[in-house]
Amino acid sequence: MGFLIAFGTDDGEHLNNDHVGMAKHFHVYDFADAEHKLVERRTNTSFTGDESIKHGDPEKARATSSILHNVDVLVGKKFGPNLPRLLRRFACVLVRTDSLAVAVDTVRRNMERIAEEAHKGEDRKHIVLRP
Repeated sequence: MGFLIAFGTDDGEHLNNDHVGMAKHFHVYDFADAEHKLVERRTNTSFTGDESIKHGDPEKARATSSILHNVDVLVGKKFGPNLPRLLRRFACVLVRTDSLAVAVDTVRRNMERIAEEAHKGEDRKHIVLRP
């Protein structure tokens, strides 16, 4: 069995520029046996652009987790103050690129490291990758 990995994006071509939980959409890929395929595009129903909600609000973390209920790994260009909460549920990967395609390839090339961290459960730490 593979990993379901969600990438935060606003336009389907780039990782979103804000914290990953503020992405308008999540592209969910199935990574298995050194291959990957896009299996679903989920709209972030908790994304409202409401600036009155502070970054780090626990409700934001819960909303992101509920949208990504069966996902194993969350990938973005930025994580905010909710990172510790998200790490309880996901392996979190920060990729230093704007391009969604480059991020997908970078994750594919680092799956062994990501899988190792994902299996640590609540003791996991975030991973920072460069293309």
